[in-house]
Amino acid sequence: MPLNSDKRAYRILISWTPASGGTEPIEYAAWLARTTPVEVRVLSAFVQPWHEVSMQKLGGKYHKWFAQEAKACKQAVKNTLQAAGIPREQWNKDYSVLMDGPSKPQLLTQAAEEFDADLVLLGPNQGAAKGRFLAGSTADSLLHYSPIPVGLSPRAAKLSKHGVTRLNFALTEEQGIDDVPALIDAAFLASTWNVPLRIIVFSSHGLVNAPINDNLDVALELTSQWREHSLGRLDIARERVGERFPDLEIRTEIGSGKGWRAAVDSLKWKKGDLICLGSSPMGALERVFIGSRATELLPHLSVPIIVWPSRKTS
Repeated sequence: MPLNSDKRAYRILISWTPASGGTEPIEYAAWLARTTPVEVRVLSAFVQPWHEVSMQKLGGKYHKWFAQEAKACKQAVKNTLQAAGIPREQWNKDYSVLMDGPSKPQLLTQAAEEFDADLVLLGPNQGAAKGRFLAGSTADSLLHYSPIPVGLSPRAAKLSKHGVTRLNFALTEEQGIDDVPALIDAAFLASTWNVPLRIIVFSSHGLVNAPINDNLDVALELTSQWREHSLGRLDIARERVGERFPDLEIRTEIGSGKGWRAAVDSLKWKKGDLICLGSSPMGALERVFIGSRATELLPHLSVPIIVWPSRKTS
């Protein structure tokens, strides 16, 4: 299923704490709110560093402290949502939730289930270069077992005031056209939001560069074969999407360069671009959904991202 297929607003769970050092996931939510009706809730997670026995000893003192923290956190969340420009009517009535537990990924998964979230938004590790995404431990965990889509934002991304103006989908080498239900999900979103869809294949020239002693003609032949194969896959993908969404504007492009950064940057990107990734299950674990090629691409993407968990094509 896409983010949702009914008529209710998209439920977005935002992972953010006042001390996180950046507001990227809230800015991402505000950007989506300019595109489509949303309902947002912010989860601030406090990971308990103490054993259960120590917590029991603290007793009422801890509960009183936690209640004070929740109140302060709610005020900070309110201020930040207002500053981001998310209309009050798009806030959930419990727009700020503070949870404690031993694992932040587990808390997020639990909160997403309780909220019936369509999307979980995460910010980048603040060590990321400006305009790029770097996964922290929480993002890395969720990208390997989250049952719902995960949204990722580059650090200090520049976003269009008009919301999403183009949706992109990246096909990776690990995917067969028939094994990418996320492509249809992306097309559904593009159609719903009335924006064009660009289907992309990326290539690093390093994959087909020949060593100095090898015949250069071999490398050129491999490059030519890869390009023809990629163009064929893009044509099939475009045809499959066009059959289901005949009114959708669809383009296809190949991004190539020496290394993944150059491949990504070889294409033109706009402030209104959103890129989607998806992959087939890896091994026997249906929830493991981020493939190795997608993992390599993530640090080089300069626009907001949605990664869909793997599922079987219906």
